[in-house]
Amino acid sequence: MLGALLLAVTAAGAGAAEAAPATSAATAPRPRRAGPRRGTLLARVVPAPASVTRGGSPYTLTGATRIRVPRDSAAARRVGDQLADLLRPSTGLRLPVTTAEGPDGIRLRLVTGRQARELGAEGYRLETRARSATLTARTPAGLFHGVQTVRQLLPASVESRTRQAGPWQLPGGTITDVPRYAYRGAMLDVARHFFTVDQVKRYIDQLALYKINKLHLHLSDDQGWRIAIDSWPRLATYGGSTQVGGGPGGHYTKDDYREIVRYAASRHLTVVPEIDLPGHTNAALASYAELNCDGVAPPLYTGTQVGFSSLCVPKEVTYDFVDDVLREVAALTPGPYLHIGGDEAHSTSHEDYVAFMDRAQATVARYGKTVIGWHQLTAARPAKGAVAQYWGLTGREKEVADAAKAGTKIILSPANRSYLDMKYTKDTPIGLEWAGLVEVKQSYDWDPGNYLRDAPASAVLGVEAPLWSETISTSDQIEYLAFPRLAGIAELGWSPAARHDWDAYRVRLGAQGPRWSALGIDYYRSPQVPWAER
Repeated sequence: MLGALLLAVTAAGAGAAEAAPATSAATAPRPRRAGPRRGTLLARVVPAPASVTRGGSPYTLTGATRIRVPRDSAAARRVGDQLADLLRPSTGLRLPVTTAEGPDGIRLRLVTGRQARELGAEGYRLETRARSATLTARTPAGLFHGVQTVRQLLPASVESRTRQAGPWQLPGGTITDVPRYAYRGAMLDVARHFFTVDQVKRYIDQLALYKINKLHLHLSDDQGWRIAIDSWPRLATYGGSTQVGGGPGGHYTKDDYREIVRYAASRHLTVVPEIDLPGHTNAALASYAELNCDGVAPPLYTGTQVGFSSLCVPKEVTYDFVDDVLREVAALTPGPYLHIGGDEAHSTSHEDYVAFMDRAQATVARYGKTVIGWHQLTAARPAKGAVAQYWGLTGREKEVADAAKAGTKIILSPANRSYLDMKYTKDTPIGLEWAGLVEVKQSYDWDPGNYLRDAPASAVLGVEAPLWSETISTSDQIEYLAFPRLAGIAELGWSPAARHDWDAYRVRLGAQGPRWSALGIDYYRSPQVPWAER
């Protein structure tokens, strides 16, 4: 009965309270039981699938279940292994992964031709019958995204690392699912507070569950430089030695960064590195006196003000520095994008800003990458193929819209909707509120396709949820601000506009609560959401 399930969710979602003080998962009062029953498992899925048709009997995992993968694709085999690794601890089943063909079990298939064209680079089809669950895609990425849907169709206890009671059942029917946007990102600011490789990996795992496919790492800012650069070693060893509040900071060695890139790729996320230029550069200016116009290095900075620092645009050594840094970061990064920041360069004149961005964009192109900049880039001369990331609240909507009309692609990250570091309510213990208070409905209830007035919808490359780290330094704090809002931004990026409905979404979101609890995520129990207890 899959076709009816999404319709049932809308009615189930009416009538929740809209305001209450912020609480954590650990301290919130236990709400009345809400959300989908065991027989309506599709109502658990976020992002909402594009197409669902009703089917027959469900498929139940048993001791005889095998995971069947293609013979000729090591990448598809890895997806099968990941699925088995996820399911074995909680189900207690052997779930051997095999290349032997057969009509039963969980079957992963790669296809070509018309089916492949319909599914695209990341889409999948899941067909569930009494004897099998068949996951079809054009690419291993599509299979991986389909596995996340399989995962959410199963009870939340599947996330446990110890054996749980079943049954482990997938409802019968067919899901055909393709993403709305090619770019579905999340940004983690590791510059203001440093996060270790393991902390970044934990966040990657959480992003992958919701079909996020880009991890934007904000690697440099006034408070810290977080990646080793061989040609300018003091950037990391000195510029990375502190953080907001004066803590010890830290940086990634090149091997550390490669490990993050590798791990992200194993979850089908592309890393987008950001070196913020020409402002937000105090860590670099403190590390090398010659980058300052007066030749004097400022002290390291541990505060939270913005807009006071700038590279010395007239000096030629500035461009030697930019070339060296971008060359080394590009060489470490297999993905197509390199982000050069460009925001809040208040200490740089407009003429100098335009001149600097012309040269910086050319440097990115020289190393074979597509340049991304914050939307202030559109006040300069965006290079052909450049991408502008719009965060709003600056009065530059017309500049951004005009650039979009001229061919610049746009990533939408409006601060009053998608900045995960904004407080939920005035009582939220961490976070900021310069862009306003951003409760869960506020974060979800907008359409990227028509958000930026006068910009063509075709210019929207996708969406991103940035998480700035002025007030956070632990994984628990990351998760409290990210969840539940991250799931909503993920749905806006993946699901078709016709599926965006707050009343339906809030019930599906509430069903994620037990899954997050099983994963050890300390999420914000918004009173706008009817949280399920199991």
